[in-house]
Amino acid sequence: MNKPITKRAADISPFHVMDILAQAKLLQSQGNDIIHMEVGEPDFETPEPVIEAGVKAIKAGKTHYTPALGLPELREAIANWYQTQYQVTISPERVVVTPGASGALLLVMGALLEQGKKVLLADPGYPCNRHFARFVEGGVNAVPVTSDSRYQLTANHVEQYWDKQTSMALVASPSNPTGTVLKKSELSALSDSVKKQKGTLVVDEIYHGLTYDGFQAPTALSVSDEAFVINSFSKFFGMTGWRLGWLVVPEGYTEIMDRLAQNLFLAAPTMSQYAALAAFQNDTLEILEQRRQTFEARRNVLFPTLKQLGFKLPVIPQGAFYLYADCSSMLNEAIPDSMALSRFLLKEAGVAITPGLDFGRFDAEKHCRFAYTTSEERLLEAVDRIAEAEFK
Repeated sequence: MNKPITKRAADISPFHVMDILAQAKLLQSQGNDIIHMEVGEPDFETPEPVIEAGVKAIKAGKTHYTPALGLPELREAIANWYQTQYQVTISPERVVVTPGASGALLLVMGALLEQGKKVLLADPGYPCNRHFARFVEGGVNAVPVTSDSRYQLTANHVEQYWDKQTSMALVASPSNPTGTVLKKSELSALSDSVKKQKGTLVVDEIYHGLTYDGFQAPTALSVSDEAFVINSFSKFFGMTGWRLGWLVVPEGYTEIMDRLAQNLFLAAPTMSQYAALAAFQNDTLEILEQRRQTFEARRNVLFPTLKQLGFKLPVIPQGAFYLYADCSSMLNEAIPDSMALSRFLLKEAGVAITPGLDFGRFDAEKHCRFAYTTSEERLLEAVDRIAEAEFK
């Protein structure tokens, strides 16, 4: 690129999966049938009660700015959600409504990560986390994690990898790309370890609600009032395009978040906030529970069939809608890494997946992510296509 840009912008790398997605769309435009397992987005439409609430708000003229921290009634509804869902009491004053979870992450990084300081992160992990750190002139302390810790940061990792430049630890439960979940005891140990280092714990909980095997992911707020918790209406609530998330902050941080929100994005989308008020209604929650069961059934179908193909899956994920697989048995001289495998499967099998390079560096070349965000029938068809592909 010949145009002048900042170094911080130049350091933000694109998603490799976007190249896969662009190729997939090109192939589709040429008449090819592509099975999409690369996109981290629920394939269901937004629940009808939420849509109705959004349309009603628009027709009622509720299209003007809200307070920067969000509609008071939505902040209260979110606080009530923690009470009913987790039996955790928080004040609505601690809730900040944001333009997606990304808006919440930007507020946290902007308020807490000093220039030159680092965030302790799991590798593999969601790539935007490290990019946000870079954008505010911070850095990343990436910890290589394996199936031994279910690809999660642990208290032992904090003790081992924390250095003088590290000031924050960020974990995701359930995680992207691995779908693994932290237990309450693990969250508590993490919180204690970070506190011992006089650091800040940030927990990404955007896949809460999408958990399986009868397991409910505990919120970090159940073990610490000092954690910053990020959540979203995108995944469980099925509102990706509405761009709405939230952040729960410790006491004393509301004012700075208000000030930053005013300057960075003024407020979250008004119509989306009114629509989200319907997300906690019983009729909506019944729809979402049916969808959660559907995702669990898909996981139960895809997991064993991928293993039969030769993909290594040492951990059964208990959340989100991803399988993070070791694809090393599929690699050869012609297909040397997961990026080449992703391109091969797209071209030869019409199956789009995400290469591990999008999620970090540790063993990224021999891992890939499958998103089970399409029907069981299509998942099984994808498996059949992969099985029939000629790996030469």
